[in-house]
Amino acid sequence: MSKFFDFRFSRNLRILGLLIGTVVLVLIFSEIHKIEGMAKEVPLAVDTLSRSIRWSMKRSVLIKSGNSERSTELQRVRGSATGPLRVDGNNPRYFTDGNGKAIYLTGAGTLTSFQDSGHSDPPPVFDYTAYLDLLLANNHNFFRLYRYESPRWNLEKPDDNYWYDPMPYQRTGPGNSIDGKAKFDLTLFNEAYFDRLRQRVKQAGDRGIYVDVMLFNGFSVAEHKASAGNGQNNPWKSHPFNRANNINGIDGDPDGNNSGEETHTLALTSVTALQEAYIRKVIDTVNDLDNVLYEISNESRGDSRDWQYHNINFIKDYERGKAKQHPVGMVNQFPDGDNAMLFASPADWISPTGDIENPPHADGQKVIINDTDHICGFCGDRSWVWKSFTSGDNTAFLDPYNYLTGSGGFDPQWDNIRINLGYTLTFANRINLEEMTPRSDLASSGYCLANPRADKAEYLVYVPYLHGRFTHYLNSHKVTVDLSNTTGQLDVEWFNPVSGNLTTAITATGGGNRTFIEPFDGDAVLYIQSKSQK
Repeated sequence: MSKFFDFRFSRNLRILGLLIGTVVLVLIFSEIHKIEGMAKEVPLAVDTLSRSIRWSMKRSVLIKSGNSERSTELQRVRGSATGPLRVDGNNPRYFTDGNGKAIYLTGAGTLTSFQDSGHSDPPPVFDYTAYLDLLLANNHNFFRLYRYESPRWNLEKPDDNYWYDPMPYQRTGPGNSIDGKAKFDLTLFNEAYFDRLRQRVKQAGDRGIYVDVMLFNGFSVAEHKASAGNGQNNPWKSHPFNRANNINGIDGDPDGNNSGEETHTLALTSVTALQEAYIRKVIDTVNDLDNVLYEISNESRGDSRDWQYHNINFIKDYERGKAKQHPVGMVNQFPDGDNAMLFASPADWISPTGDIENPPHADGQKVIINDTDHICGFCGDRSWVWKSFTSGDNTAFLDPYNYLTGSGGFDPQWDNIRINLGYTLTFANRINLEEMTPRSDLASSGYCLANPRADKAEYLVYVPYLHGRFTHYLNSHKVTVDLSNTTGQLDVEWFNPVSGNLTTAITATGGGNRTFIEPFDGDAVLYIQSKSQK
């Protein structure tokens, strides 16, 4: 009798549990907005600047030079970069090329994009064409053209035989520099350096890619940033402004502390004059090209503020007398940087530091290019890409391509970031970005670009994955969007950033809060638009 009672009691508990579970599911799904129509899954068509040719991008690929059929097709679709860029007056989170279209910038940059570098002299030649093919294959339209100021040694590499080439000044002697080569004549430019600069910027522009021309680099002048080698890899030892390395009597280290931080201040008028001459030469070299942006310096110290402000204004003043004017940017200072210095600067665009999990919310004070280089270096994931995009930021990824793996190396672990940068550009070109603003208040996920008008409305929502299946299903497998301002019927799509597929043929109605369920597991992108917008 006791065993029978225990069995019956146990069975009743199970039945009761099932009933409670059913009630809970009914309560959960009763608040889910009904979506109408037969959903179907299709690949995302990567649509660059033209909708006449479309292709489905499934994965990141490295296209070898001489085997770039796919890249050639994309180039024909995109065409050359248009510009010059200027801050969009209607939506100052973005640039415009003057044709009434907001332009979102995104791409993967590498530390070796301009100068050849490596553990030999001369260093191995960087395959720039293959790099551009990689960017185009992943639908990128922006990168930083990285510049190092010193020909030998690197703060982050303890190797005593690490070289960069070319340099902007001729090495004429008499006498040798600390690196063993002839001393620099700072009055004579090396034309091969500037020929390469123009060629690389133009090659990128012909493929529809915008280039951030970096003018100076804080990692080339400061021994104290060394992470290995106990100062033996200090690049200041080979810097042209080191008094031991030039025939012009220029001393960029007057306090003798084996670092040249003073050259990134206004303390040395002779150095400032040389830097201004270099800036003029760079501008004269690329001013007629449409795809140019300027960056004053990569992560110079916090006390470089006035020097950077001076150079921003110097560029703007000099380009006023030129055919074209280009955007000028300022990036996070390191160490002792302060994002407030960036927002207070005369720069057109900035790259602040911050938290990889919480990108800056662009309010239109400046065009923000959210760059992993100034957040955590070689880092990030696709969640960072989509969080940044739906926060109104432009995006730049510091790609380890070639730098960590050696000449010609390619590390596929970063593929998912590369390809999702391209996906965001596809959506940026698809939506009316000119009218979109970040509206975290409209989506329960906290990440939303929106134009919440009565008709011709658009909402682009990112739903991050919350680790843990139970947590994800309860909190992140659905998202509520405030559609109160929008009337009529809406088309709804879910985009899977892992597979690259769209789930389409879904409809909804505006007029209030609507809750949508993801049709797949993981993070997701939800796109809602008025039927009249199509």
